[in-house]
Amino acid sequence: MTSAFRDMLATYDVILADGATGTNLFNMGLMSGDAPEMWNDEHPDRIAALYQGAVDAGSDLFLTNSFGGNASRLKLHGAEKRAHELSRIAAEIGREVADKSGRRVIVAGSVGPTGDIMEPVGTLSHANAVEMFHEQADGLKEGGADVLWLETISAPEEYRAAAEGFALAGMDWCGTMSFDTAGRTMMGVTSADMVKMVEKLPNPPLGFGANCGTGASDLLRTVLGFAAQGTERPIIAKGNAGIPKYVDGHIHYDGTPELMGDYAVMARDCGAKIIGGCCGTMPDHLRHMREALDTRPRDARPTLDQITAALGAFSSASDGTGDDEPAPRRTRRGRARA
Repeated sequence: MTSAFRDMLATYDVILADGATGTNLFNMGLMSGDAPEMWNDEHPDRIAALYQGAVDAGSDLFLTNSFGGNASRLKLHGAEKRAHELSRIAAEIGREVADKSGRRVIVAGSVGPTGDIMEPVGTLSHANAVEMFHEQADGLKEGGADVLWLETISAPEEYRAAAEGFALAGMDWCGTMSFDTAGRTMMGVTSADMVKMVEKLPNPPLGFGANCGTGASDLLRTVLGFAAQGTERPIIAKGNAGIPKYVDGHIHYDGTPELMGDYAVMARDCGAKIIGGCCGTMPDHLRHMREALDTRPRDARPTLDQITAALGAFSSASDGTGDDEPAPRRTRRGRARA
């Protein structure tokens, strides 16, 4: 199978992805609690501007505004019947932006978690999860997405269900998890666990990795954990722009554009192939990341001390892979990547 994304993976040394969705949309007027996906229909010009901001900053790939576009998430807004439609529109807008860019730009169809806990701990069955992921994947495919992009997953059961749903849609995909609980996902998965899980899937992703979580330092420690397993599958790093802080009634991420430039280069040197930002990452951050990746030579894999010296301290003493590390208590997951 050939595709624009497979070709990019084969020919690019490193791929710059996009930054935040929520942070940028909040700056355009999205209110807390609103479903960003409704804007695909109500304010397509703003969604086009979101995508264009990443393209203009130098991104090779951007994610569609469909993170919470599954039926379970949309049910909270009385829009569960619109999952396919809203995902399709998100990809259609992206396709238009990418096609007029004058260069190769990949439209990645964002798919986030359902928000429900899967059986046997929760009530969501495997079959229902597969159906929801399949529905959203079909919408993104119809809208012209080049590849599906699963992100911010915590449970291996949900990751597997998404893989099955994507296979039914006949689409290539990538998938990241969020390691935000002392180096593990909220459902206890470590970086080593993820590598083993990915390689056992009958429909494995073209690339895998980590997004969101806590700060950039923690994410790079997780990337080092992936690389230590000897995987040859492309690794994805999409870290937050620093640590969130509450300032003047708003959440502000303290990572400067210069810091994110350092993060991008260190992510590459840690072994990541696809590098972007998550919460708090704005076009100015992306511009500095693009410049850093294009102008700074590759270096040796950084040590943990070098990572913290450049990007700040880790949020926990361990990355969760030690035998003495207890798995965190299982809890319900939050809504969205910002």
